[in-house]
Amino acid sequence: MPESDRSNSDSPAPWYADGLRFTCTQCGYCCSGDPGFVFVNHDEIRGMAGAMDLDVDAFEEQFVRRVGRRRSLKEYADGDCILLDPKTRRCMVYQSRPIQCRTWPFWSSNLVSPDDWRETCAECPGAGTGQLYSLDQIETAKNAKRV
Repeated sequence: MPESDRSNSDSPAPWYADGLRFTCTQCGYCCSGDPGFVFVNHDEIRGMAGAMDLDVDAFEEQFVRRVGRRRSLKEYADGDCILLDPKTRRCMVYQSRPIQCRTWPFWSSNLVSPDDWRETCAECPGAGTGQLYSLDQIETAKNAKRV
C-alpha cells in the first residue's frame, strides 16, 4: 500500500502517547529570556486590545512590531515580552493571550523527544506537574500553531 494511502493509525505513537502534565504557574519564564517572536493575527490583537481597554490601532502602536509581512509582540531590550508586567511578572492580557502563548509548552519544538521535554520542564516550573493532558489535547495544541 502506498504510504499516502495509510491511515495515521499505522504510524507509531509519539513518545508522549500516555499524556503529559502541565499547570501554568504564571511565573513569566516563558515570556522572558532570549529575544524571539510571538506572531499575532488581527483577531488576537483585537482581543488583547480589548483586554487592555485600548482600540486596535493604539494597541498595535504600543505593543506590536512588523516583522516582514507579519506582526509580532514587541519585547524589552532584555527579551521580555512587552506584555509581561515588569513588577508582578504576570501577563497583562493572560485571559486574551495569543494562541502561541496559550499552547505553551505543547510546541512541536518541545515535543521532539523526551530530552526536549525534560529541558522544557527544567525551564518551566509548571511543565511536568499538575493537570494531565491527553495525547489528543497535546496534538491539538501542538498543531494549533507551529512553534
